[in-house]
Amino acid sequence: MFNGLGEPRRVVITGLGCVTPIGIGRKEFWRGLTEGRSGTSQIEGFDVSDFAIQIAAEVKDFDADAEIPVKDRRHVARTIPLALAAAREALSDAGVDTDELTPEERRRFGVVLGTGGGGLSFTESQYMNWYLQTGKKASVYTVPSSTHGGHSSELSMTFSLRGLSHVISTGCTSSTDALGYAAQHVALGKNDMFITGGVDAPITRGIMEGFNMMTVLTKEWNHEPGRASRPFSRDRSGIVLGEGSWFFIVESLEGARKRGARIYAEIAGYGSTCDAYHRVRIEEDGIEPARAISLALQDAGIAADEVQYVNLHGTATEINDRIETKAVKIALGERSKDVSCSATKSQIGHPQGASGAAGIASALLTLERGVVAPTINLDQPDADCDLDYTPNISRKRDVGVAVCNCIGFGSKNSAVVLRALNGADV
Repeated sequence: MFNGLGEPRRVVITGLGCVTPIGIGRKEFWRGLTEGRSGTSQIEGFDVSDFAIQIAAEVKDFDADAEIPVKDRRHVARTIPLALAAAREALSDAGVDTDELTPEERRRFGVVLGTGGGGLSFTESQYMNWYLQTGKKASVYTVPSSTHGGHSSELSMTFSLRGLSHVISTGCTSSTDALGYAAQHVALGKNDMFITGGVDAPITRGIMEGFNMMTVLTKEWNHEPGRASRPFSRDRSGIVLGEGSWFFIVESLEGARKRGARIYAEIAGYGSTCDAYHRVRIEEDGIEPARAISLALQDAGIAADEVQYVNLHGTATEINDRIETKAVKIALGERSKDVSCSATKSQIGHPQGASGAAGIASALLTLERGVVAPTINLDQPDADCDLDYTPNISRKRDVGVAVCNCIGFGSKNSAVVLRALNGADV
């Protein structure tokens, strides 16, 4: 199985693209982050006048028809144009023109996409056509477009990439796991380049009803949406659902040097564990999410006292924020007191399987620009949440090593370590 494998290759990120509730494109995303902008607002996608939760972090002013032929638009989920837009920006940012790839280069260029809900929103719309007799015909592609596996194929077909084309769906950790999976394939020489990242678009009536039944969505801030997502604040009351896409170009350090590509950071380590505890809740002791971070640091060959920044999962639920705080303390020990942290979800809501990619994108820009984005709406300190979450205002800080943490449904925990490269490395 591993015949012919040599020394593992170092793996780097050379391109970033995104479509987010606080801005379309990486420049607007970063501007929104550093300004402390909230992407949460009254839902516009469907009527919520009779619904307990009337807010979400939607992507506004997005032209889906510009990303996919109009004749095909009705046959795919919203996640597909979101993913295509982010992937196109990432390719451009990395200086990769897929039209110029040789046949062999196409065979060694793969797609690994992370998503939690995948085509569920599309499935819901087709069921409405069938069972509510809306007058609209269901798509002939209802089955392939509803399944998660078709998402990576849409990217592979659009860019004519013939390397592996896989979807990772592990709940909220999906896109963190997708990046780790892609990086491992590059490190082992199985593929040379990847489009990887995450996309989700769970803001539909049916999906929100399901989340509401679990009592994890906040209901207290319909009148003031921008203040609704409140990770680590003592008065936090639950998740704000979000949507969006964050994609990267991943390749070997050697290949990036050969191309003369700009390098954001090295994917230095990846770790993943499972509490094996509950469908939704996480174990109180925080040991397994801490172990995922420790495994990622071990994989990177980096000591805990070298970490300068942690991008937190930070869902704004009482239990997640408290236990994640505990896990960081276990993993980093005394170093946890000196590390800057932030919760991207305070600004973009919770984009489910795309969460990890969103946090990784934020961390990449922190490494590049020496600024830590804030955790907004952190108004009331919580005695159980006592890390430095960079409350409300962004802060200048040179960061060389960042940990990106994710905690998901089904007791899953995943972490990625990013390392800035100095001039000699590049």
